[in-house]
Amino acid sequence: MHETHRLSWDGAVDADGHILEPSDLWERYIEPKYRDRALRIVKDENDLDVLSIDGRHSKLARRGMPSTLAAMGRMDLNTMAKDPTITYDNHAPIGATDAAARLELLDAEHVDAAVIYTTTGLLWEAELEDAELSQAYTRAYNRWICEWCSDSGGRLIPTAHVSLMDPSAAAAEMERAVGEGARGAYVAPWVHTARPLGHPDHDAVFAAAQDLDIPFAIHPMFEPQWTKGTRMGTWEHVRDLRLTASVAASDGVRHQFSTLFDYGVFDRFPRLKILVLESGGGWIGYWLDRMDAVFSHTAIGQRVPLQNPPSHYFENRCWISCDPDEQTIPSLAERFGAGRFMWASDFPHADHTPEYIIDLDRLIGSFPEASRRKFAGDNCRELFKITV
Repeated sequence: MHETHRLSWDGAVDADGHILEPSDLWERYIEPKYRDRALRIVKDENDLDVLSIDGRHSKLARRGMPSTLAAMGRMDLNTMAKDPTITYDNHAPIGATDAAARLELLDAEHVDAAVIYTTTGLLWEAELEDAELSQAYTRAYNRWICEWCSDSGGRLIPTAHVSLMDPSAAAAEMERAVGEGARGAYVAPWVHTARPLGHPDHDAVFAAAQDLDIPFAIHPMFEPQWTKGTRMGTWEHVRDLRLTASVAASDGVRHQFSTLFDYGVFDRFPRLKILVLESGGGWIGYWLDRMDAVFSHTAIGQRVPLQNPPSHYFENRCWISCDPDEQTIPSLAERFGAGRFMWASDFPHADHTPEYIIDLDRLIGSFPEASRRKFAGDNCRELFKITV
């Protein structure tokens, strides 16, 4: 168990926690016809871990990177990546790999439940343009995560990874995974077809999420280079922009969330529930105010196929997870309703602070008493039908 702290408040639920999958997950859970093309961890000539996607070394996940994927709180990531004795399989805190240990971690933190998302699954879609194999990868992971969470007494909530390259197949996989226990589904903030998320080509997926009555989430993932543009020039410059990357990495999520309004998705699917993940929450105030103003008061907005201003749909049909160190959230909750906001740990990923419980304790305490419990966990309980 990583060093942790105990939350002062009751009823907490983590809206976005992660696990580190077994390195042989895809080989064991994928259909036999795809087994030789399974996602796997292999060794390079220096005995460093490399992610292999359809038999090819990943170009985006640098060599040695797999050994840092669950290194929350470690300050020596570069050293870890270059050390062959630190591997994908031996570096993670046990709560990231073992379900029983994860429950012990939740108990130590005084957290009732956690909604679970992938880790290695966030990396491969950017480099795989084979729609059929992509569906096989998601099916394998979804089978495993539903099984991994199944003995937790309802405290570990599985969610299904779906790939939009084949929307009909994605809708079918969503239904299959929910039948095995998944309580929600999530997609990358881009598609290899380069169609916006809100585009009617994806209606089959929205219809399935609506009919299944599950939240449909957008989660950051590795992105193809074509999504990033060249504003900052070459990699020589971009690699130095670490703080810029920390705030801009979720731009794709924000952009795709916005396309749902441009295409009138909320009116076409009046029971669809949208969840925005790992993108912060503080931006939503400006975002909605700006979209409302353009929609309501300009000729540009008259061409948007919505019956109501964007904030109307957010206040009734959208949820957003926040980092525990975001101090502006209580005022935004007062503006848009405390029922829209929840918190997330991002455990065990190294790009978020291991002090999340300390920050969360302070953040929950800054909410008015009447809405503390909603933010701490009740919003997430209601959205994912969590009964513990």
